[in-house]
Amino acid sequence: MKVKIFISLKPTVSDPQGTTIKGALHKLGFNMVNDVRAGKFIELDIEDGEESDIRLQVSEMCQKLLSNPIIEDFEFELEK
Repeated sequence: MKVKIFISLKPTVSDPQGTTIKGALHKLGFNMVNDVRAGKFIELDIEDGEESDIRLQVSEMCQKLLSNPIIEDFEFELEK
């Protein structure tokens, strides 16, 4: 089973990387971009099991290691 994890900064946290990307896009002529928020994407390949157990364990992985719960939010999806 594949797990796709998306980690992003909380809306109240400033995003200097996103600001830099936005500035570069504007310099390249993509002025329609109003805002950019940069984040992380992590993909896990894990053993099949009970979906509820997998969801619980992936959530724990994100809270303990993969994200910083103080400044980041995460969400994930499972693919069989």
